[in-house]
Amino acid sequence: MASFSELGIHKNYIKGLKELNIVNPTEIQETVIPILLKSKTDLIGLAQTGTGKTAAFGLPVLHAIDTNNSDVQALIIAPTRELVQQIQKQLFRFTKYIDQKIFAEGVYGGEKIDKQIKALKRTTHIVVATPGRLLDLVERGDVDISKVKILVLDEADEMLSMGFKEDLTKILKFNTSKRNTWLFSATMPEEIKRIVKTYMSPDAVKIEVNKNALVNENISHHYVNTSIKDKLNMIIRILDKRQDERGIIFCKTKAGTQALAHQLQQEGFAVGALEGDMQQKERDKVMRAFKNESLQVLISTDVSARGIDVNNLAFVLHHQLPEHLDYYTHRSGRTARAGKTGQSIALIIPGEMQKVLEVQKALGITFKELTM
Repeated sequence: MASFSELGIHKNYIKGLKELNIVNPTEIQETVIPILLKSKTDLIGLAQTGTGKTAAFGLPVLHAIDTNNSDVQALIIAPTRELVQQIQKQLFRFTKYIDQKIFAEGVYGGEKIDKQIKALKRTTHIVVATPGRLLDLVERGDVDISKVKILVLDEADEMLSMGFKEDLTKILKFNTSKRNTWLFSATMPEEIKRIVKTYMSPDAVKIEVNKNALVNENISHHYVNTSIKDKLNMIIRILDKRQDERGIIFCKTKAGTQALAHQLQQEGFAVGALEGDMQQKERDKVMRAFKNESLQVLISTDVSARGIDVNNLAFVLHHQLPEHLDYYTHRSGRTARAGKTGQSIALIIPGEMQKVLEVQKALGITFKELTM
């Protein structure tokens, strides 16, 4: 296994990484960093969340910035405000000990645009953004992306499933000739293949991290046989057994999310709900409470959980299995981050066993029955 300095990372960055307890490169970092540091190339990285992607593209982006030049030189686009904030924070921490100042600005919806415009008037080398807000700023002339050398698309499949296709296409059309595009995605649906074909070089390097493991191998998969009317009791029993563990319960609908949160609060559990109709302020409040552990369990819809990255989640509970296999991957991938183990538990009612078999076969995983 190579060290960061063997991969070509400057020693002042390594000092910053050490402070973040990032000492040994993950598989994706080991594969991607040397390629991105040495050659100007387009890159497609197939990787789950929680594999260390941010440093894999973030460090090469930082190495490519010319601090004597105040243009926006790199653009990192991610699906959610949470993920944008997280990437920006990581870049800031990586640069703690370097000699020149590299400035990264985060822009996303749900916050006053004027404040962001003001911030962008200062020297900004890297813009980390959600697609919608970035496009607003570009079209208003408040950010100039014509000199961008590197464009990173993080969690590209999530951006498309959240409806950002048109915004992305518009952004991708800017300055295609002068830049390299690095695309990261957990899955490769047709739409992503189309983006690759249209906006990226045919010689793009393609990297797949643990090819066979569509789902992180530190996760164990379980199902619990129950009935519709017994689901709530079953969840209560599962949570009772895990009083000192944190997790997320996934529901298919907003109404289901709110109802379950209410029922569990009545039973005295420290739970909070995340769903699509919430104001950003409310959402931030729930996320803060979950991160500082005053909430033990989050109850969320698939879309609202996008971009959530909280370490030390012991389990993910599926109130129902999702319609899409990709969703199972995204859901269960919220647990077992950073090398830890986690459990994914699905509640199954009569007639749904077929679904469990389909998920097993498609994702190459094995479910064990959990008896309560």
